[in-house]
Amino acid sequence: MPTAIIPSLLRKYTDGRERLEVRGKNVREVIADLKRQFPALIEHLIEDGDIKPSVAVSIDGEIAPAGLLERVRPDSEIHFLPALGGG
Repeated sequence: MPTAIIPSLLRKYTDGRERLEVRGKNVREVIADLKRQFPALIEHLIEDGDIKPSVAVSIDGEIAPAGLLERVRPDSEIHFLPALGGG
């Protein structure tokens, strides 16, 4: 089963849990499962039906260019990362 890694700033919405087992074959399905488990988390990941611009998704160490459609393997680690800004 894939594992979602939640950044420290969002763990208050997952009862303090960093690693969550999730179901899904792509990022959209993983997020739907996260919504089922922790409804309050989703508003911090999704905006207007897509991943928020302030969040980057990494699957197995690679940034997911296909967004919600990016495929997830059964043994994948999905990281939800706050996007870095600055100059």
